[in-house]
Amino acid sequence: MNEFFESLGKSWRKAAERRGAKIDDPALDPKVAEELLELARVVAHTKERRFAPLAAYTAGIAVERLREAKDVDAEAIAAFIKEIREELERGA
Repeated sequence: MNEFFESLGKSWRKAAERRGAKIDDPALDPKVAEELLELARVVAHTKERRFAPLAAYTAGIAVERLREAKDVDAEAIAAFIKEIREELERGA
């Protein structure tokens, strides 16, 4: 996505290796990144601002569980996050 996130992905991989686990560098698809940012924006404006990072974290957990249950691509993941973001917006 960009240099910062490429470096961050390497840091996550190296930290996992120090714990005896091998993982691929986490990478962000631009569409998914945009939906995560929008989710954080909505949460920050409709709930407590400090909930925004936790909302993004729970989105990551939900996405990984969806990926384990069903083969999905980045577009489907972005749509999954967008669905919940729009629910939050409607409820605001």
